Amino acid sequence: MPRRTTVLRSAAAATAALLLGAGLAPVASAATPNAGDPAAERLSTYWTAARMAAALPVDTERTTAETPATADGPRPGEFIPPSRSFDGIPQAGTFFWTGADGTGRTCSGSVVHSPDHNLVLSAGHCLKGYSGTSPRRNLGFVPQYHDGLKPFGIFPVEDNGVYVSQAYYDLGEHAGAAYDFGFAVTGPNRDGERLEDVAGGVRLLTDTGYFHAPVRMTGYPGGAQKPLECLSWTTRWESDDPADPGTPVRAQGRGPAGGAPVVAASYRARVAEPKRAL
Repeated sequence: MPRRTTVLRSAAAATAALLLGAGLAPVASAATPNAGDPAAERLSTYWTAARMAAALPVDTERTTAETPATADGPRPGEFIPPSRSFDGIPQAGTFFWTGADGTGRTCSGSVVHSPDHNLVLSAGHCLKGYSGTSPRRNLGFVPQYHDGLKPFGIFPVEDNGVYVSQAYYDLGEHAGAAYDFGFAVTGPNRDGERLEDVAGGVRLLTDTGYFHAPVRMTGYPGGAQKPLECLSWTTRWESDDPADPGTPVRAQGRGPAGGAPVVAASYRARVAEPKRAL
């Protein structure tokens, strides 16, 4: 059975959870790095540039068509802000894994501050299948992935290290869309470094309300080889369909980017800068 936790039930809907950052601060002194994990060595060898480039997105089939900035959003006439392609930020990256059929898959995620410096936040639909009868194999997280590169290495997800809200399982993909979030605990990279120690992290707050401006979303829609950055705002969205209360967050580009972080500067939280310069 997939590992689940009731602790996450107390969190607000994913739409109410924000990754907050205003300015930079050094990462706290890290413990002496451990020896590199054999799993990280294996994943680093397995996930070549070609395999990462060929991985398919969880959310949609890959498409190269660019959507104009005035295109409709979830409701007719709703504005979709423009976005730009760039090399990314260390605190955002992408998971890679192979499905039961051997196909490479990918989904966005973000490094969040945690006591053990090893936590990634993503979408529940990205992570829910990792444990159980059909585990996702070769699962690892690459911070600031772009163009086939692993600037900080790849960080394997620990055994039984995936946590998804029980409410998401109970309600299902559509009715449980508000609980479509999950956490993954990572091990060190091949150099024995912890994820947050080298990539930095963003702080997660809940119950902060719905309206925030400005916010910055960084993700990999459609399995893009470079992340897209979208500057916008958030507000409460009321679904017209009680059976399907959720909607993907979109920016100009190639479709939804499940697991992409939404970083707000509304609070005095800080983004920790990476220890290792690129």
